[in-house]
Amino acid sequence: MTVSRSTNDRASEQKQENWIFPPGRWGVSDAPPRFSVRPYSESMNNAMRIVAMEGFGGTDVLRMAEVEPPKPGAGELLIQVAAAGLNRADILQRQGHYPPPPGASEVLGMEVSGTVAERGPGADERWQIGDAVCALVPGGGYAEFCVAHSGCCLPVPTGVTLEQAAALPEAAMTVWANLFATDARNTPRLFAGERFLMQGGTSGIGVMAIQAARARGAHVAATAGSEEKCRFLRELGCERAWNYREQDWAAAAAEWAAGSGAVDVILDMVAGDYFAKHVELLGVGGRLIHFATAHGAEVQLDLRNVMRKRLTVTGSTLRSRPVEEKRRLRDAVEAELWPLIAQGKVRVVVDRALPMAQAGEAQRRMESSAHIGKILLRMA
Repeated sequence: MTVSRSTNDRASEQKQENWIFPPGRWGVSDAPPRFSVRPYSESMNNAMRIVAMEGFGGTDVLRMAEVEPPKPGAGELLIQVAAAGLNRADILQRQGHYPPPPGASEVLGMEVSGTVAERGPGADERWQIGDAVCALVPGGGYAEFCVAHSGCCLPVPTGVTLEQAAALPEAAMTVWANLFATDARNTPRLFAGERFLMQGGTSGIGVMAIQAARARGAHVAATAGSEEKCRFLRELGCERAWNYREQDWAAAAAEWAAGSGAVDVILDMVAGDYFAKHVELLGVGGRLIHFATAHGAEVQLDLRNVMRKRLTVTGSTLRSRPVEEKRRLRDAVEAELWPLIAQGKVRVVVDRALPMAQAGEAQRRMESSAHIGKILLRMA
């Protein structure tokens, strides 16, 4: 199931500073988060290891430390973590630009896999001590133990290892929320037979979106930053894949879609100077969906183009959503995407798994954008 790739680090494909969210409770003059930590030593008892931050900045602020394990609260589970998935938001948090939601752990990490070690009062009865799970968490994943709300936990899909499962929660829920969700707050935006363009196709979200879209009957194309990555995307099922460093991807995408009229849906992590190209590329009734802003959050828009084509321009984040909304996404993902994984129609793509003590190296690889699929931290 796991596809491994080892490539040389390249120049960054993302301008990381442009992923900055509006100012939160961490201002530029604020002190960095403080943990009640002790330097890691093998001899300590009744403590767990975490990847702590000693201030904000580059990967040099990351260090191993020991803290008391958290206690699960109402509706929560304590998970003994096998692995944690890396996300761009972890890097933003390390830089001081993206604080966790109020009440969440200040420790990095937004998705984990592991086994249930303890149940909090009122936790869902389906989860019992010893169960293998993966979970979406608002923080705390870079640790040997992590608290997760029981409504944000999922079983490990058939055919997936416990370690690999850490690659799934954030990508699966993000893709479902933006492309397929059907509830009071969401409407599906991608349908069978439509043409779908994924920007950043070899990201964790990209490989999930491409496979899910194909499995549900869409025609798929994507962009990436090297020919090696484009070959991988074609092997993954893309009808077309363009190296944005060397090709006019917008012109190529227009040619690809010409037979059916135009591109119907774009899932975008770039924004900035790509925005106008996307508006031009979409056909009547097209949908432009943002989940990150690597080239900048401010764009220019001629509303007449939106009105003329009757476009939908939208976007979302996942981390700060209420638990009940995440629970609904969890239920849909388990019902709709987990069977596709079990059937082999959607596979887990892991670039590499590194020990938690190498969190800095793992984040540097993500910042280089050399990875294909998810990067994991192994806690054991």
